[in-house]
Amino acid sequence: MAAQKFAEDRYEKMAYRRCGRRGVKLPVVSLGLWQSLGDSGNQQVCRKCCYYAFDHGITHFDLANNYGLPPGNSESVFGKIVKDMPRDELIISTKAGFYMWPGPYGDWGSKKYLVASLDQSLRRMGLDYVDIFYHHRPDPETPLEETMAALDLIVRQGKALYAGVSNYPGARFTDAVNVIRQHDWTPLLIHQVAYNMFRRRVETDLLPHTDRESVGVIAFCPLDQGKLTDRYLDGLPADSRMGRNPSRGQAWYDKQKADGVWDKVARLNEVAKSRGQTMAQLALTWTLRDPRVTSVLIGVSKVEQLADNIAVAQAPPLTEEELAKIDQILE
Repeated sequence: MAAQKFAEDRYEKMAYRRCGRRGVKLPVVSLGLWQSLGDSGNQQVCRKCCYYAFDHGITHFDLANNYGLPPGNSESVFGKIVKDMPRDELIISTKAGFYMWPGPYGDWGSKKYLVASLDQSLRRMGLDYVDIFYHHRPDPETPLEETMAALDLIVRQGKALYAGVSNYPGARFTDAVNVIRQHDWTPLLIHQVAYNMFRRRVETDLLPHTDRESVGVIAFCPLDQGKLTDRYLDGLPADSRMGRNPSRGQAWYDKQKADGVWDKVARLNEVAKSRGQTMAQLALTWTLRDPRVTSVLIGVSKVEQLADNIAVAQAPPLTEEELAKIDQILE
C-alpha cells in the first residue's frame, strides 16, 4: 500500500499558540475523539476526519482511556490511523481519571490507576509515548501528592512528554501547582476545561490562576455540545444526538427553549451572519478571543463540520463593538 500523502501547505492553513511560556505550540483548533469518531462502526469517518484535520494544520489529537463505545475504542481506532501519519509532527494526548474498569484500581487518581491506565492506552494506540497525559478530574479522596507524583513518574519514565490536568477548579489547580513546586516535580503544561459562551465561570475561577502560573488552557465543549450552532434554531433535528432519543430529546429541547437559550442563539446567529460566519464559527472565534486560551477542542461526526470549524483559524478577530453586543445578548 502506498504511503499516505498529506498537503505540503498544511502549516500555512492553521494558526498556533504557545502553551503558557513553554516551548509547545498547539493549533488554535484541536480535534477530540470523545464521541462520534470513537464509536464502533465509525472507523472510516474517523480516518477521513483525522487526515483532513492534519491536511489543514491540526497537529493535536485528544483522547482519553474511556472515550468511544465501547470505552477504549477511540484509542484503538486512532492507533490504526496514526500509523500512517508522521508521529513527530503530532501532539497526541490522553487522560485517566474517570471509571474505566471494575474494582478499586480502575477509577479516580491513584498512582496505581494512572500508571496502569496509560500502559493500556499506549498498547491500544500502538505508541511508545504520548505527548500530553492528563489527570482527567480531581479525586476527593486521593492526596494531591500521590496524583501529582504519578504524573511526574510517568514523564520521568518517558511514557509522556508533558503533564496536564482537566476539570480542576481554580483553587484545586493552585493546590496542585504548589504541591508540584514543593517537590520539584514535572510542572503542568496545560489545563483542559469546559468553556464557552454559556459556561463562563472559568473566566474568574480558573484563568487568573493558569495565567499566573503560565499554564496553557484548552477549552472543550466550546459549542456547548451543539447548542452554540444553528442546528437547533428550527426545532429538534431527528438526526441529531438528542433527536435520536425523541422523548428525552424533546424534553431537553423544550427546557432550553423555556430558559431562553434558543432565543439567545438566534440573536448570536445574526451577529455571526453580519461577520460572514456560521454560528459555530462565531462561538469558536469568541472562545479564542482570550489569549490565555491556547486552543479550542472540537468534536465532529463528519468532515463537513470539521471544515466549518477549521475556518476560524483564518477569521478576523471580534471588534469591541461585536464583543459588547455579544455580552449584551448573553446577559
